[in-house]
Amino acid sequence: MKAFIKFLPVVVLAVLMICKFDALLAAPIATICAMAVAMLTDKLKLQDCLDAAMESVSKILIALFILMFAYAMASAFMSTGVGASIVNIALSLGVTARTVAAVGLIVTAILSVATGTSWGTFAACAPIFLWLNHIVGGDLYLTTAAIAGGACFGDNIGLISDTTVVSSGIQGVEVIDRIRHQGVWSVSCLVFAGAITFVLGIALGLPNESTNAGAVISQIPDEVWTVLAEKKPVAVDLLTQVQTGVPVYMVIPLILVIATAIMGLSTFICLGVGLVSAYVLGLFAGTVTDTMAYLNMITEGFADAGSWVIVMMMWVAAFGGIMRRIAAFAPLSRFVAAISHNVRQLMFCNSILSLFGNACLADEMAQIVTVGPIIKDLVDENVVAETEQDMYKLKLRNATFSDALGVFGSQLIPWHVYMGFYLGIAAAVYPLEEIAAIDIIKFNVMAMTAVVSIMVLTLTGWDRFVPLFGLPREPKVQLKKKIKKA
Repeated sequence: MKAFIKFLPVVVLAVLMICKFDALLAAPIATICAMAVAMLTDKLKLQDCLDAAMESVSKILIALFILMFAYAMASAFMSTGVGASIVNIALSLGVTARTVAAVGLIVTAILSVATGTSWGTFAACAPIFLWLNHIVGGDLYLTTAAIAGGACFGDNIGLISDTTVVSSGIQGVEVIDRIRHQGVWSVSCLVFAGAITFVLGIALGLPNESTNAGAVISQIPDEVWTVLAEKKPVAVDLLTQVQTGVPVYMVIPLILVIATAIMGLSTFICLGVGLVSAYVLGLFAGTVTDTMAYLNMITEGFADAGSWVIVMMMWVAAFGGIMRRIAAFAPLSRFVAAISHNVRQLMFCNSILSLFGNACLADEMAQIVTVGPIIKDLVDENVVAETEQDMYKLKLRNATFSDALGVFGSQLIPWHVYMGFYLGIAAAVYPLEEIAAIDIIKFNVMAMTAVVSIMVLTLTGWDRFVPLFGLPREPKVQLKKKIKKA
């Protein structure tokens, strides 16, 4: 009964999120509930609860600073022409009804890496690809699912993505190492999803006549522009630049960010390179005309992060700290440890916990911050590794679980906040036909590929065939209980 009572705050948070309460309201309510439970079950004082909450928040401070710069760079890339140059380069190859979904998947994947935001990427690309799909006669559901899946690609591997940063920070791994660890797997999932999406376009018997983005954008109704201006102003900038055109060299800031990341430089250096190069090249391209306005945009990026994401993360981190202080998840951890007979099974269970937590909390960030510490403790407390490097690889996989099964798993959960946002944007920019959650889910090849593959590869050990992605094998890593039994 005591264990059940300790789990009540999680139920409260899950119910509030499923009932579509804003996370900024649901998280504080759940945190207060956790404090009450802690005082009741463990006789903690209010100050003890506050100390546990503050200690948890302090562990993600570096991630919060990175997020502020990430949001600033996302705004810079979408307003200076970096995002538009990526879209135009991709579309210059020609788009038909048969290829619009596959092209949309690739474009949104690249753009999400460049901007670090799946929500912003979808908001910016939905007007282009949904109306482009309409004009060339493509399949609306296939195209919508493709750009939804592509928009989350950067959230799982992007250097400036909030979910990438936070999931890595909780597990104690570097973002750059995360990208190297899962890079080949992520790109392989994207290539496979793109191929299947193209095959589906052929199987549906779609026509094969090309058009251009400028013609599509000029036919977007005025009311759609009004909605975008209210919900995502930088999307308007990006669409305008796609229509009028920007110099090809505006893609250089993205290349520089990726290059510095591959070189293993600090995340802050990578972000700084992106901000400075976008500004300098924007001056030459004419997309930046006022230095003060550019600095104000960076400030607004900081404010955008602080106005919702950072505040929400701090509340959820506080909630997780209190829950951890009273060992609320101990029964669940003990159950996973008991049924796992080797390290791979334990890691597979961690993937299930991440996916289950995402479904319960209906928010990928809430899952990352709440379930992330649980799977971290499961590895730390139950696994012995020959070297620190072997243990580090397990932590990298845990970070990938939190992120991948958060952002991609969200697209397979009908009641998830991600799904609500996508459906809202789609309805706003393309009011001609109503799109339901199941319409996106059944064609979301990218999400299905990522979720299924990472779980199967982890359980079977086939991840050793993916460069840099394989987990250390026994006896390099072993369960403590197995060693004790031996």
